Amino acid sequence: MVSESMKQELVADNERMRFWQRCMLLLTMMCYLFYYTGRQTFGFAMPGIEAELGIDKEMLGWISAALLWSYAIGQAINGNLADKYGGRRMMSVGAILSTMLNWVTSFGTSFVSLIIPWGLNGYVQSMGWAPGSRVISNWWPSETRGRAYGFYVFAAGLSSVLAFVCSMVILELGFDWRWIFRLPVIALLLAGVLYYLLARDRPQDIGLLPHEKEKPTPTQAISLEISEQTGLSSWQRYRDVLSNRRFLLAAIAIGFQNAARYGLLIWVPVHFLGTDWKDSGDKWISVALPVGMALGAIASGWISDNVFRSNRSSVIILFMVLAAGCSVVMYFLPRGSWLGIVALFFTGFFAYGPQAAFWALCPDMLGAEKVGTGTGVMNCFAYIFAGLGEPLIGGIIDAQNDTSLVFVVVAISCLASAVVALGIRR
Repeated sequence: MVSESMKQELVADNERMRFWQRCMLLLTMMCYLFYYTGRQTFGFAMPGIEAELGIDKEMLGWISAALLWSYAIGQAINGNLADKYGGRRMMSVGAILSTMLNWVTSFGTSFVSLIIPWGLNGYVQSMGWAPGSRVISNWWPSETRGRAYGFYVFAAGLSSVLAFVCSMVILELGFDWRWIFRLPVIALLLAGVLYYLLARDRPQDIGLLPHEKEKPTPTQAISLEISEQTGLSSWQRYRDVLSNRRFLLAAIAIGFQNAARYGLLIWVPVHFLGTDWKDSGDKWISVALPVGMALGAIASGWISDNVFRSNRSSVIILFMVLAAGCSVVMYFLPRGSWLGIVALFFTGFFAYGPQAAFWALCPDMLGAEKVGTGTGVMNCFAYIFAGLGEPLIGGIIDAQNDTSLVFVVVAISCLASAVVALGIRR
């Protein structure tokens, strides 16, 4: 029989655990809040680079693709390293190195001197998401993980808002495009240092017991038994992840989703800035996009846990179909229409929202011991597809001289994501 003192001790431990869960989630969110200031500002610098250096939109698309592809490679590597070494250290180092490489990019004077540091920046930026996901997975059990990931993706969405607003303020104050790479990342540097000092990888690091592990599937149980006896090697983690058919379908689905997302993030500022990129009155409309993305992320995390009972694929399919519809509306709306603000908000809301459901699929399908590797592999697929989309969109815009065509490409990508996601239903 459990004594009263033991009951009180259990209650106190549970309360302490909940407190630290929220603290670690908040710290991880706050660090990632500033990450996009180091990579999503490029769209606002594009018109200035084109005007000053004479680099056309297709070549600018290749520079953007260099970051996305090196980010993809980094995700496949750094997610596994997060499983080995923990996420706290890697997330902090990535923030510091990204700040330095943004400053190097700001001194570029040609295609080559821009693409090399910007491509390297993609790799160090990949030290943020999967390691942070590993920290969250260590602290949150499966029944509340969808909401936790929803808040994490919400922070990423707010990071887009911050990147957009900082870039526009810099242009409003009369600074040239080079300062877009210099000023916003100062906050990223501070966030990386503070995260290293304050965050902890696991409950055990502060004397708490880990949350009770969810019951594994038969395949996971075998893998977990091996892990507990000998420890999974990097090769075993990659093998288990890449042999999971449903996980690979989810990775392809997020690839199309991320192609749509980055099509919006990089080319919507170009669409609204136009040729008069310093004084365009429409540029603030573009903020509706990341605001919608941020709210869509937190909404989809809650919906997947509470409405669809952790059936992530249903959320993904629903949001992708609605995102395609909103993107089509954006294509037909004239650029100065006030309805564009509403349509752009909901395009971002539905296009980005499924990210929370996608990331929650990693521990759901693979088990917590491989979440870093799984997250990294999934994000690798996501950014390979996104990188393919950048020069494609730039080339189409150059050929047709019509920036609104970005919304056609986005709609097609969203529908492709929904179709592939049909294969990951449980």
